[in-house]
Amino acid sequence: MIPAMSNPITAQLGPHTVGAGRPLLLIAGPCVIESADHSLKLAERIAAIARRLDLPYVFKASFDKANRSSIRSPRGPGLEDGLGILARVKREVGVPVLSDIHEPNHARAAAEVLDCVQIPAFLCRQTDLLLAAGRTRRCVNIKKGQFLGPEKMQLAVEKVRETGNSNVLVTERGTFFGYERLVNDLTGLQVMRQFAPVVFDATHSVQYPGGPQTVTGGHREFIPLLTRAAIAAGIDALFMEVHDDPDQALSDKATVWPLDELRGLLEQLLRIRAAV
Repeated sequence: MIPAMSNPITAQLGPHTVGAGRPLLLIAGPCVIESADHSLKLAERIAAIARRLDLPYVFKASFDKANRSSIRSPRGPGLEDGLGILARVKREVGVPVLSDIHEPNHARAAAEVLDCVQIPAFLCRQTDLLLAAGRTRRCVNIKKGQFLGPEKMQLAVEKVRETGNSNVLVTERGTFFGYERLVNDLTGLQVMRQFAPVVFDATHSVQYPGGPQTVTGGHREFIPLLTRAAIAAGIDALFMEVHDDPDQALSDKATVWPLDELRGLLEQLLRIRAAV
């Protein structure tokens, strides 16, 4: 049994404090950087929604999707160009930015721009990657591997904290069930919240990774159901991939949430959070 902490655990992500007793943090943006103009447009529109709802907001987009299903799938602009676009978002829209790294030697360059360095779920046990992310002194968001129980994430968190960096988040994004779908164990949210603030990844949780397709499928219609349950269970941050034209998204088009439906969903979630 994981020992309960005597005081609520928080983490600092840019100007935002994340954790118990703090406002719900929204992490949102396209799965992959598609262009500078697209990233800026989405960041501005999501930031405007967040301001109206008094939600702290972090823009998310990947500069390199190194874990695509097919070698022909778009990966993004790469480290140098991608970080340049994220730097523009940060400067021109005035919001913190988050992206993922896949190699330890990307950590230092990424930290010059990013407010939060994200560890992909499949890499959450890679010690050198976690240590490199921790040494940046940026907030580190570790996605729980689809193959791990929630209590095992404490070991990943401890690797980052071993570097002297206490600003660590853990993200739930579903667990493999058979070959073609992910399921969420809501009790795992409370297990992980004992050792780090918890993020719920609503859009990746509805993926169906298997099947004959060359791209990952999914069912976005279940996103409201899962987010309502996660909010009621108690989370510190919500992660959503959002797109203004999901059918044309370069990555995860089956599961990105439509921009024009974002405000309505967030308003519903905030009412639930206030009630519980």
